[in-house]
Amino acid sequence: MKPIDKFKQIRDDYVIRQVEKTKLPDFEDDYFVRRRVTFHGRVQHVGFRLELERMATRLGLTGWVKNLEDGGVQAEIQGYESRIRFLLKFMKSLKRIKIEKMENKPCSPKQDETAFKIV
Repeated sequence: MKPIDKFKQIRDDYVIRQVEKTKLPDFEDDYFVRRRVTFHGRVQHVGFRLELERMATRLGLTGWVKNLEDGGVQAEIQGYESRIRFLLKFMKSLKRIKIEKMENKPCSPKQDETAFKIV
């Protein structure tokens, strides 16, 4: 295994452990929404997409996340608004990630979506 691959595996294992041990609050189901969120800052090469995907899945959210050519990350996140707010607050709280700007816009929900994935 190449050193860079070993580093990525260690990082990914760390991300997965952090998400699994995060205590989730009790949520009251509120409005069901879909948001297109674009993150700018130190959000690539730090496990951002994996962490967002794992936490979104734990929260029962659906959608997708992808890297952008400009160094940002974009996601469409669907589910109860309180859970999406928790996810965004969680991502902003991470020390190895630095979100300098976050654009959060509503978009139309998709009825046939069943999972959250990295694209």
